[in-house]
Amino acid sequence: MTDLPEGVPFDPATDPPLGPRVDPTPRPLPARLPHRGAAVDLEPLHVRHVPELWRAAQSDRTGASWAYLGNGPFAEEAALRAYVGTFATMHDPMAWAIRPHATGTADGWLTLMEIHPAHAHIEIGNIWFSPRMQRTRAATEAMFLLMRHAMDDLGYRRLTWKCNALNMPSRRAAARLGFTYEGTLRNVLVVKGRRRDTAWFSILEDEWPARRDAILGWLDASNWGAGGAPKRSLSAFRG
Repeated sequence: MTDLPEGVPFDPATDPPLGPRVDPTPRPLPARLPHRGAAVDLEPLHVRHVPELWRAAQSDRTGASWAYLGNGPFAEEAALRAYVGTFATMHDPMAWAIRPHATGTADGWLTLMEIHPAHAHIEIGNIWFSPRMQRTRAATEAMFLLMRHAMDDLGYRRLTWKCNALNMPSRRAAARLGFTYEGTLRNVLVVKGRRRDTAWFSILEDEWPARRDAILGWLDASNWGAGGAPKRSLSAFRG
């Protein structure tokens, strides 16, 4: 078996080689329930969030926050309402509005998607942060709340993140949160009339405890100064 691909686990008792045995019990589906954090709340997305989301979107004068998403920017509030009206009823992706405590308003959304209970595989994605929410403690905690829900509460074995291969902010965010780059699928989608190559990242169940503890350390109140800036970077907590 010396010619097997490097780093691919296998059961040494099998010939030909097969993967290790895992618990095949299907994992639960996520529920449309709120999640509460220290700096942010997640609320199941609803059309009642539209007025706040529309106001948050007005802070993006160039439309850059929508560049890599399949929808947006929206020319008027009615168009956003029509989109959210359908988006909020879907079960995959399942969307939450993000309400930072600092503003008290819905300033973005994110989802759990590509949900595969039988394979214990789930993805966090379809993330839209308005400019005033980007690179904030609330943004990191919002993502972490769903990551922890998927891995700890629901018991998924694989959590994925994917993005347009040209989306450098998203790639940096994945690395910062502890996702491992797996590769790029070339010319796999057409989004808004343009070719999209998709970069894939993952966290596996045995990697998750260390990633979780690092993010918890960064989010902890003791890591935050009076001016609202972290004392240590997230990478410092990963050692």
